[in-house]
Amino acid sequence: MQAKASKWVAVAKASSLRKRPITVTVGGVPLVLFRAGGELHCLTDRCPHRSAPLSGGTVVGSAIECPYHGWRFEGSGQCVAVPGLIGEVPRSFVPRHPIVEKDGLILVSLDRAPGEPYTGALAGTGAISMTLENRVQSTLAEVAENILDTTHTHFTHKGILRGLSNRRYRVTVTITGGDGWVEARYEGEARQEGIVSRLLEGERSISIGRFIAPGIAELEFWGRKGPNLVTTFHLRQDSPDEVRGVGVLSGPRQGGLGWLKAWLLLPLFRVSVGQDQRILSAAHIRRRQFPDIKQMSTPIDVLRPHIDAILAGRRPTVADAPATLVMEL
Repeated sequence: MQAKASKWVAVAKASSLRKRPITVTVGGVPLVLFRAGGELHCLTDRCPHRSAPLSGGTVVGSAIECPYHGWRFEGSGQCVAVPGLIGEVPRSFVPRHPIVEKDGLILVSLDRAPGEPYTGALAGTGAISMTLENRVQSTLAEVAENILDTTHTHFTHKGILRGLSNRRYRVTVTITGGDGWVEARYEGEARQEGIVSRLLEGERSISIGRFIAPGIAELEFWGRKGPNLVTTFHLRQDSPDEVRGVGVLSGPRQGGLGWLKAWLLLPLFRVSVGQDQRILSAAHIRRRQFPDIKQMSTPIDVLRPHIDAILAGRRPTVADAPATLVMEL
């Protein structure tokens, strides 16, 4: 695929947004999401009267009602009611933001013209998809690297993803990129030495890990006939110490076999996510305790320098000079 930076952020499963409004933070801006009048709406989560969070209120008809004084705002952001006021309602607006529901996800943007949202490499292909929301005490760069890092899986996920045997494969890694994206292509690993690959994935031809701004970390695992499995994590820095994300696990239908594989894989997927949450949180605590000590890196930390560059608003070096290395997995 030709990766492209996205201006959309997936913030929740579509099923999570029902009758009550919810709040999320994107780019440091608190937002309130709600369904009213048969439509989705996204406003800045602040009442202009006394700054109360609108997300603490309720949906009344086609508007959201502030929990403090009952001011009501339609999806356009316009104030339509001030309880107790006799006469004309003052002209008042809450900023509104683009919002869309696609492929089982709720996506929002702080950009007025965000273009088409990207939800995943297998989205819209009739693939089977299962979704998981999660949070972790860490930073977006650390979480994105963790998802895309191959070398920790022998230890953090020993037996599940790799490390079921001591066998290692010599793998060639090609790193390419562009404005707002970077990806690594791994060739030479016949399969991962873990229970997931042995039971569910089968023979492998290539695997690909990519990061797409502002916070998409995606893994593709290919067999000879195409993708066997794709995991797409939509990440956002919810606070300085917490990253929230929506993970989508997708695979081909393969008749009824695809559903069977999905239900077998989901519990293992949850276990792996929990293992990553624990190690990421523990590492985050240590970084806070030793703020002046710089973390070390080696060439097999394949994508991290490019993720850091993208998050800093710079073009990754491999966009102009693709790189290749050989490592063992």
